[in-house]
Amino acid sequence: MDFELKGKTAFVTGGSRGIGRAIALTLAKQGVNIAICGRTQESLDATKADIEALGVKAWAYATDVSKVEELEAFADKALAAAGGIDILVNNAVTSTAAPFDEQTDEMFRYHIDVKLMAYIRLARIILPHLEQQGWGRIVNIGGMTARITAPLRVTNGVVNAGVANFTKQLAMRAAQGGVTINCVHPGLTVTERVMQIFEREAKDKGISLEDAMSDRVTEIPLGRLIKPEDMANAVLFFCSPMAAMVTGQCIAVDGGQGQSINY
Repeated sequence: MDFELKGKTAFVTGGSRGIGRAIALTLAKQGVNIAICGRTQESLDATKADIEALGVKAWAYATDVSKVEELEAFADKALAAAGGIDILVNNAVTSTAAPFDEQTDEMFRYHIDVKLMAYIRLARIILPHLEQQGWGRIVNIGGMTARITAPLRVTNGVVNAGVANFTKQLAMRAAQGGVTINCVHPGLTVTERVMQIFEREAKDKGISLEDAMSDRVTEIPLGRLIKPEDMANAVLFFCSPMAAMVTGQCIAVDGGQGQSINY
């Protein structure tokens, strides 16, 4: 299916692994040129090569998004190399799987800087470029803890609730400029970070990792853990013409696990 995105350019933060990598590759398959950033150059280079193998241009920059100067440098380099931007996917994330009593001030501050503040700062840089051309998409990735409580993901809940609120606020601000801004809430998606959560749960319960994962699958009505590609497909929808009149929305891709009703 052609999503009418060929020739456009997307920036994806946290784009070398997990959900970010899947998003970058999914967009690249639609002919989108991709700039990614992440923590390690080795994994960035590997993903860059996979993107280029799909016949599009790719750029990769090692970036600590918690540092303002590095985030600004990523934006500057990517804009100069690509010659512009059409789509921004804010995906970078960090967290420590631990209960509230083990979470320090520094853990909260770092998570806020890596996710919420980095999303805000990069949107501040990129939005004028999108508004100037009269078309653009921003998609923020903010986990299901925006809607639910999770004993081992306390900082996630605080940060992701902020991402959801920021998405709505900025969408109202950007609508007249032809820019849509939406949020995707990942459920239990099989990534390195989620595997750390499973490992902690297994340790606390005194069970095997396999049993911990199986227990969590029973909570998902559709009967399996979410794949990074499931998230990427939701992002693709938001970027496509099919979502032209969708903005300020937060959609969960969680296999039906979330029990809240959102009006």
